[in-house]
Amino acid sequence: MPKTDPVDLTAALVRCPSVTPEEGGALVLLQEVLERAGFTCTRVDRGEVSNLFARWGNRGHARSFGFNGHTDVVPLGNPDDWSMPPFGAEIRDGMLCGRGSTDMKSAVAAFVAAAVDFVQDTPPDGAVILTITGDEEGDAIDGTMALLDWMETQGEQMSVCLVGEPTSPNHMGEMMKIGRRGSMNAWFTVAGKQGHSAYPHRALNPMPAMARLMDRLASHELDTGTDHFDASTLAVVTIDTGNAATNVIPAETRACINIRFNDIHTGEGLSYWLHDEAAKIDAAFGTKTEVKIKVSGEAFLTPPGPLSDLIGRAVATETGVTPELSTSGGTSDARFVKNHCPVVEFGLVGKTMHAVDERVEVAQIEQLKAIYTRILGDYFAQ
Repeated sequence: MPKTDPVDLTAALVRCPSVTPEEGGALVLLQEVLERAGFTCTRVDRGEVSNLFARWGNRGHARSFGFNGHTDVVPLGNPDDWSMPPFGAEIRDGMLCGRGSTDMKSAVAAFVAAAVDFVQDTPPDGAVILTITGDEEGDAIDGTMALLDWMETQGEQMSVCLVGEPTSPNHMGEMMKIGRRGSMNAWFTVAGKQGHSAYPHRALNPMPAMARLMDRLASHELDTGTDHFDASTLAVVTIDTGNAATNVIPAETRACINIRFNDIHTGEGLSYWLHDEAAKIDAAFGTKTEVKIKVSGEAFLTPPGPLSDLIGRAVATETGVTPELSTSGGTSDARFVKNHCPVVEFGLVGKTMHAVDERVEVAQIEQLKAIYTRILGDYFAQ
């Protein structure tokens, strides 16, 4: 059987207009490719989100290697800003162009191609499992979480998992992710009493209270970092009052912060701190503050060991570069997978992800398939 070309498969996926939560034909295409190679495929759709589970080998094997990825992409922005068709998958000067080419249809194509060829060339003593979602770029509620919920009910288990997100800042093989910071948002509404600005004693101005609260939060040092994580950060991202009148003290004002936290903290602990800080401000100013919090993911770490060693050796062999072990960047679906099994992320250079004229080097797609193939071979040879 001819080898599976990851570049052709990437191009076919890019031509699928799968802007979250649209499936766009991407999972239908992948299911056809995988089923022809003997994978058992199941659509695990939930809500408006399309997901695909694929397994080669018998359920209940003592060991199984998993890949996780997504085929949904972010919106285009202004289509007129693109210099080529966003879903055209044109190849120019050795670059495959189009939305999702970097994040992360190339990696999905690479691990699908690697898995298909591997199980046909050297059928392993174990299972190969692919979990592919259409909701990573969205709310991420009905994507990988739905797949993992379904796997639990079906008795499906990955021993380890590799997430194919772009991980290298500048050149191929530079970095893998062995963990991620936690992320949370908090919205504050400080209520006072509206009044005339000439008679401030008759009003209760929420603005000074909000200013003091935001300053206290932004000035606080959460920590100085850990062995594998940088210091946690807190950013005030907006303060909104919407008061256009210069002679009116507003009744309320609103603000939002974002916290990226390391494994010293938990979302619950930080939530308690935020509520406590708001209460102190209310006690000082006489205001009433409502706090709403959403924790997008907890910080996690897959300690350096067998899985990171396995991936690092394969990357070094294929690229000549030993990848740095990192926990930098935003969130990914690894934050859900880590509750199921040990997980590491490795993928392409991410310079153009989410950008206009998103593109990837064709040679990197082929190299990524070779890395994933070597990882599979080394894992099942152990």
